Amino acid sequence: MKRRFFLTTGLAIIGSLSMANLQEPPAKVKIKTSAICEMCKERIEKKLAFTKGVSESNLDLKDKVVTVTFNPKKTDATKIKQAINDAGYDADETIANEKSYEKLPSCCKKDGEPMKN
Repeated sequence: MKRRFFLTTGLAIIGSLSMANLQEPPAKVKIKTSAICEMCKERIEKKLAFTKGVSESNLDLKDKVVTVTFNPKKTDATKIKQAINDAGYDADETIANEKSYEKLPSCCKKDGEPMKN
């Protein structure tokens, strides 16, 4: 009787561990940013590295687009854009957090453009 219980329990645990490995594949999103220089790239990629669910990010400064790989069960494009805004940068149609933007070095600010609210 005890053997059957342990065998059944063991199989149930193994089965649930196997199911945990069948995770949803990662998603990717491309987001246009207001990044200008290498410091912007570093700042955005670092912020995204500490964003829950984000596994990888790469900002192409030539076209100012960041490609983000993420776990869709843990985050989404809206939260990723918010993280970029919180770093002081625009993300697609969303505007940078004003306080964060003001803290950016002058080389990272949009060519003297005033913040749009």
